[in-house]
Amino acid sequence: MKKLSLFGLGAGLIAALSFTPELAIADGHKMSTLETVKKRGHLRCQVGQPSPGFYNLKKDGTWVGSDVSVCRAVAAAIFGDPNKVEFQSVTSTVRFTALANGESDMLSRTATWTIFRDTQLGLNFTATNFYDGQGFIVRKDSGIKSAMELKGATVCVATGTTTELNLTDYSRMNNLDIQPVVFSDNNVRNESYLKGNCDAMTNDKSGLASSMAGFPDKSAHVILPETISKEPLAPAVRKGDDQWHDIVKWTVFALISAEELGITQANVDSMAKNPPNPEVARFLGVEKEMNKGLGLDKKWAHWIIKSVGNYGEIYEKYMGSGPEGIGIARKGSPNDLWTRGGLMYSPPFR
Repeated sequence: MKKLSLFGLGAGLIAALSFTPELAIADGHKMSTLETVKKRGHLRCQVGQPSPGFYNLKKDGTWVGSDVSVCRAVAAAIFGDPNKVEFQSVTSTVRFTALANGESDMLSRTATWTIFRDTQLGLNFTATNFYDGQGFIVRKDSGIKSAMELKGATVCVATGTTTELNLTDYSRMNNLDIQPVVFSDNNVRNESYLKGNCDAMTNDKSGLASSMAGFPDKSAHVILPETISKEPLAPAVRKGDDQWHDIVKWTVFALISAEELGITQANVDSMAKNPPNPEVARFLGVEKEMNKGLGLDKKWAHWIIKSVGNYGEIYEKYMGSGPEGIGIARKGSPNDLWTRGGLMYSPPFR
């Protein structure tokens, strides 16, 4: 699908454009988001600026990554086709405005779930699909071994993010007098750090690993051990459409539940033909009608797993040690399944 790029637009310009939500009036009633998406024929899903792991743009123009896979999963749930997506690459400063104004149907782009964002921006977060925490990266030759050694340091950081706020809090609490150097463009932030314009760079640790994967010599840099915040990352939608909120939320839960049930991209068809237990039968639409409240086809979860795989498959491919992965180990982390000591947990498909 066509990619909408909003790289050059500032927050003021985005607000001034006053995008009108596509919730049109049809046959005398206000169309739901699901109806709007179906009528348009594709999903509009907002991601971030190209970066390995969560969302990356290949040379042929194809978007890939773990957050991209969530977009494709929602498209698959609706259309049975993961390619019916228009990816919108938007800077951090305008991401929530673009979603609230109706330019995007959903956001899937390392956005931290906070009380302010969930209650005052006209948005609803859905389900956490990655548990993260903020850290710092420095050059190895700096000799810095701990974030507590950053007293008086200049630190590159993206503006309009919880990252910037956390950096200020951490500096104040520890009397470090850190000097933030802010950027609206992550690529410019990375380039500035690499040129030595900052002593360190801060971001979610997964974001630092993603950035490092694209550095000319990643071995020359090190992520410091401290984790200074909680960053539950989750897709978000506009307030006011409970059905759409449920669709995106249960799409994430479907990815997690499929892994727990042992349903993979390779075996989902055979599982549907011969479900090993009632839970798998319900999940894949063979028994009961788990789809009715969502307004989707009975095979919606089947289509998701057939299209993108389960949560573990996506993680390994893009975040883990897969060929496109950025090397973040899952074992022993909050992003492992609850059955293995992690926090990844889906409510029952019942």
